[in-house]
Amino acid sequence: MKPVKVGICGLGTVGGGTFNVLKRNAEEIARRAGRGIEVAQIAARDANPQCDTTGTPITGDVFEVVANPEIDIVIELIGGYTVARELVLKAIENGKHVVTANKALIAVHGNEIFAKAREKGVIVAFEAAVAGGIPVIKAIREGLAGNRINWLAGIINGTGNFILTEMREKGRAFEDVLKEAQALGYAEADPTFDVEGIDAAHKLTILASIAFGIPLQFDKAYTEGITKLTTADVNYAEALGYRIKHLGVARRTEAGIELRVHPTLIPADRLIANVNGVMNAVMVNGDAVGSTLYYGAGAGMEPTASAVVADVVDVVRALTTDPENRVPHLAFQPDALSDHPILPIEDCESAYYLRIQAKDHPGVLAQVASILSERGINIESIMQKEAEEHDGLVPMILVTHRVREAQIDDAIAALEALEGVAGQVVRIRVESLN
Repeated sequence: MKPVKVGICGLGTVGGGTFNVLKRNAEEIARRAGRGIEVAQIAARDANPQCDTTGTPITGDVFEVVANPEIDIVIELIGGYTVARELVLKAIENGKHVVTANKALIAVHGNEIFAKAREKGVIVAFEAAVAGGIPVIKAIREGLAGNRINWLAGIINGTGNFILTEMREKGRAFEDVLKEAQALGYAEADPTFDVEGIDAAHKLTILASIAFGIPLQFDKAYTEGITKLTTADVNYAEALGYRIKHLGVARRTEAGIELRVHPTLIPADRLIANVNGVMNAVMVNGDAVGSTLYYGAGAGMEPTASAVVADVVDVVRALTTDPENRVPHLAFQPDALSDHPILPIEDCESAYYLRIQAKDHPGVLAQVASILSERGINIESIMQKEAEEHDGLVPMILVTHRVREAQIDDAIAALEALEGVAGQVVRIRVESLN
């Protein structure tokens, strides 16, 4: 049987890794796929010194690859929203299958892309778009297909996890660790997508769609970054038995779907709380299987290439399959997607860590307790520290029971209006992940 020919668009970190894995493991991959897979053409602006592309045609024009009649599968690894979207839609229009690692493209334009792919009877595979080499999309879409997914929670950005790990383990300030992350190549020169949670929100949007059978709705994801976290909060959380992680949470409720990315206190004895450095992990809770954890490298040359090549193998296996009977892009048949709404953050429920800077006056704690009680907010634990030497303020740390965000917003406004409270109340959400 003649080999399937692929074209790689982009020969950067992931593109180079994909080429190397396809070349190095060609025999093993062919045994798994049932036929050979050959890189017929590469589109790249610059050569990658980590790849020996001798004998493989290279062009500087990505659209030359999608127009090549010999190519069956286009591997899109150029990133971004604009050119990548045009490239993928053109490939689909030309009847080519697509494999991509582009989470931003799928989260923002996936609904349009999948509709076009169904119309043309081709596959768009995107395992590498979420959590690098961890096959979490396949796990939810196929391995857990018999489950009603209740919730999922993930550390899905390695840069943020590296920063928080360093802050906890070495007591370093956020700005200091960010500079090191940039020097090590973990963070971009402009780290906004990583530290403000946008990258994680792209990935969470995709996971939530596959878990709950809803359209992709990135614009409705609540996103909060880690730039305001202090080593003091990291240490207080530790003293209370928690670790702070930048978590993506998607939960099904009767009212709608919670879709949120934010710093989160997690009990220190949870496995996911002990995922450190640049590693990723996703917990998925299903009604039949209970809680499962998927852990591994969330980025990198060959870990991500592992997922890209796995998608190529899946596409090759499915080439002769009736398009109407393939695994759906978002796990559920297109005409069976749910209109269950995405909840605004005010209607989401969580427990809360509150840090209040109180003036050293009698009765402040009683006032705080009264404000929370009046709003139906119960306190689970409380810790009061000695007055700080530089300003004489007393750090008061509370952890509440679960409550709607709107109630905690109201309580914080009342607390900040107290004469005995200085500055803003620090609020971090708490998830037990039982």
